[in-house]
This record gives sequence, C-alpha cells and structure tokens, in this order.
Amino acid sequence: MKEIDARGLVCPQPVILTKKALEGMTEGEVVTIVDNITAKENVSRLAENLSCKYEISDESGCYYIKIIKAAGAESTETKEDSTVIVITSDKLGQGAEELGKVLIKSYTYALTEATPLPKAVMFLNSGVKLTAEGSEVAENIKKLENSGVEIISCGTCLDFYQLKDKLQVGIVGNMYSIIEKMNSAGKVINIG
Repeated sequence: MKEIDARGLVCPQPVILTKKALEGMTEGEVVTIVDNITAKENVSRLAENLSCKYEISDESGCYYIKIIKAAGAESTETKEDSTVIVITSDKLGQGAEELGKVLIKSYTYALTEATPLPKAVMFLNSGVKLTAEGSEVAENIKKLENSGVEIISCGTCLDFYQLKDKLQVGIVGNMYSIIEKMNSAGKVINIG
C-alpha cells in the first residue's frame, strides 16, 4: 500500500501524485489524503476513470481516499472520434461586449440542438461565469448536461472569480483533468 499525503496541495497536484502512484503498480492500494472537497472529488473521479474501486473516509477534517487497483484495470477514457469544447470567455468573439454576450447565448442554444453532441464542454477563465449563478445561458448548459455531455468548470477560475459556491451546473475540475479530457478527444474546439 502507498500513502500520498496531499494535504495543503492545490489541484491538480493531488490527482497527479495519485495517478503516478497508480501507474507505478499493476495492482494494489493507494491511500490519498486531502483536505478539501474539490481534491476529494477530483481524486475520486480519477479512480472511476481508471476503473478502480475506491472508498472515502472523513477523519479530522481530512478525506482519506483508498483506491484499489486490480490487475488489468484500465482507463475507460480512450482516444475516440469525439469532440470536446473549451469555452474561455463569458462572451463570444472580440468587439462589442453586448454583441459577444448575445452570440454566446445563441451558440450555447445551438449547441443543444447539434448532433452529435460533444463529449464534454469545459469552461476556463471568465467562461466559468456561464456555469454560475446569474448566468443567462445556464439553462442551455443544463440541457447539455441532461443529454449526457460532461460539463466541467475550472476550479482555479471559479476561485478567482469567487464563484465556487455559486456553481449552478456541472462539476468542478482541475487543469490536469481538463488536459486529460482534451487528450482523449478526437477533436478540441476552442470558443472564446
């Protein structure tokens, strides 16, 4: 068994350390200790994506995530003919801000009607404002999520804009999980 003390580390460090430990073994257990909910959720998602069983215990304000890797466990994330969209702004394009907000609203609505739907839509920088309280496009994004599209907002960006507690749709991700989604996609489209 390996133990990783990731208390006090910012994302994506707990995920990276856990993944490296799991990659270094064919089977066994890794216990990662984190001190915040975001890290707990991100490490748990890593375990799921790697087809590993895991258990979480809460002790003294810290989360102990015990990940059990069985021989032959492999990632369910594969390079496939899928699309990932990265939205980096709360408006679309350069120029008039008012026009940019109208365009992002039209874009997110049109995306709900498109086929095939993207595998994931990720929100970075001011794009996270679109997934938070007060967003004029949150309903469109919820419709995408209800259709099976993964909605991921950058945790660092949510913290910067003080929106983590106001997230209305999707999950909080980290840069490492965002890069993994991009690398597993057949095509990445940047909107900003």
